[in-house]
Amino acid sequence: MAEYIPLDLPENPKLSHNITHFARALRRAGLPIGTGRVIDAIRAVEAAGFTDRRDFYWTLHACFVNRPEHRTVYNQIFRLYWRDPRYLEHMMSMLLPAIRGAQEEKPAQAAEKRAAEALLDGKQPEAPERPEAEEEETLIKVDASMTMSAEEKLRRLDFEQMSTAEIAEAKRMLARLKLPVKPLPSRRGMAALNGHDVDWRRSIRAAMRQGGEMRSFAQTRPRPRWPNLVVLCDISGSMSQYSRMVLHFLHAVANEKGAGWARVHAFTFGTRLTNITRHLATRDVDTALKSAGAEAQDWEGGTRIASSLHAFNRDWSRRVMGQGAVVLLITDGLDRDDGGALSREMERLQLSARRLIWLNPLLRWDGFAPKAAGIRAMLPHVHSFRAGHSVQSLQDLADVISRPEDVGEKTRLMAMMAP
Repeated sequence: MAEYIPLDLPENPKLSHNITHFARALRRAGLPIGTGRVIDAIRAVEAAGFTDRRDFYWTLHACFVNRPEHRTVYNQIFRLYWRDPRYLEHMMSMLLPAIRGAQEEKPAQAAEKRAAEALLDGKQPEAPERPEAEEEETLIKVDASMTMSAEEKLRRLDFEQMSTAEIAEAKRMLARLKLPVKPLPSRRGMAALNGHDVDWRRSIRAAMRQGGEMRSFAQTRPRPRWPNLVVLCDISGSMSQYSRMVLHFLHAVANEKGAGWARVHAFTFGTRLTNITRHLATRDVDTALKSAGAEAQDWEGGTRIASSLHAFNRDWSRRVMGQGAVVLLITDGLDRDDGGALSREMERLQLSARRLIWLNPLLRWDGFAPKAAGIRAMLPHVHSFRAGHSVQSLQDLADVISRPEDVGEKTRLMAMMAP
């Protein structure tokens, strides 16, 4: 274990105190920083000096950052804590947009809000004083012992009806969700003690080693394999809020180890198709979604479902749909293209997929009916039709994705389409 020589620090070591507070903010933002790294950082700054900002930045960077995905968070917290003299007002403006005069004109960068929350550590601006007339209001006590818990209400709340704080909490809940899938049997076999078939090749080789006498039979069973998950997410104007939440969920699924999927392929479409698979592979969710948004130039634009599906079937289907892929289609079905072309592309997509599951946020309405031409063209070609407007709806998806008998609301809506 390394032995440190005592430092000659003044009685009121402000610099070491600031470095310690800076390290705590990094730890609250998700960086693995312990006491030893803080001590190393203080000694490194003592050796390198702190008169040059560039040297000071890279000295602390060498002590606190050891993964590429931590650089964005470190850069934002360093800028807010060490370089911006009005960092407290800036952070308040990001966490509470109602505060006027302190919010910067430029949009928040990746991980900037997380950096603000880590530095503030729960601090909130003082609430304005209430008028004297309001102090005499009658207090009404409500018995909430039988009401639904706050977390349960948030699970069932529509994404479009959430406040900023509720959206942040919903994202944290989505990051904890999992989407497991059962393995599929393959044609290749593997040795097993209680298999269903006889491995004649191994049985004969074992008999030859025993003078040609076959005393037992070697058994085999199908080797399990895992399918691909292919996600086609609508990012048009009517789907923008739902798309952001679904992409947070997909980022957690794509980076979950041991979830069972061979690979997770993600595509966005509005007026054109965009492959964002490599962006979701980034560990930091803020950086991943920012780069994915920059790649998809048609965010919050129009909707061309038929042409987008045609581009997928033509350019990507053979690459990502092999070995029984499961396809998630997230869209409201409000298409501007020709209904006949959309029906043909949906049929081709269904024939290429092991299961095609359609998540539609409009299904949250009790009076939903398949009246739009796009919905009527798409519905006959999906295996399951489900709602996708809340945390609970995405959690329910994990329970039914490996159940081929589940069709969701398709049967009921197809009966409504019958003449």
